[in-house]
Amino acid sequence: MIYSLKGEISYVGKDFLVIDVRDVGYQVFVPNVNKFHVGENLLLYTYQVTREDEQYLAGFSSLAEREVFVSLISVKGIGPRTALGALKDANPEELVRAISSNNVTYLKKLPGIGAKAAAQIILDLKGQLVEGTKGNPEQYEEVRAYLKSLRYKNKEIDDVLAKINVIGASNEEIILLALKELGNK
Repeated sequence: MIYSLKGEISYVGKDFLVIDVRDVGYQVFVPNVNKFHVGENLLLYTYQVTREDEQYLAGFSSLAEREVFVSLISVKGIGPRTALGALKDANPEELVRAISSNNVTYLKKLPGIGAKAAAQIILDLKGQLVEGTKGNPEQYEEVRAYLKSLRYKNKEIDDVLAKINVIGASNEEIILLALKELGNK
């Protein structure tokens, strides 16, 4: 198994890099190719994906990003491509906070993750990635319903709740944070 690669980027593709390591080019799929440039020297932590019909390397700029990827692909229904897509739009710390605070709304905004997958991620990973006090799984839905009763639009509510990831917060605290954010728009 290849744990990391250290070398120079020789090509940046749509969703992958080619890393030249001692005259051998390794194709590595990464969450966000926009962070990398041809000619740049780097160290990538990798994960070798082996499926029945394909085999490839996924690369990460930090160990935290790799660990979150490995955790995500352990969830039923979340494959490596979906996990890479999720890490493209969120950093590892944001994902861990969203999972720890049961923020389904935040997870649903990530590419390839719907309501069912978001709930499964929280069910499978809550408490594994970060220790601490956890909210109840229906909390963000209760807050969402309350904000909707105040006649805020679904998109406004989803955008605000996707930003609020407070571990152990009460409904009232989340509502106050959401109202403050909605008032700043």
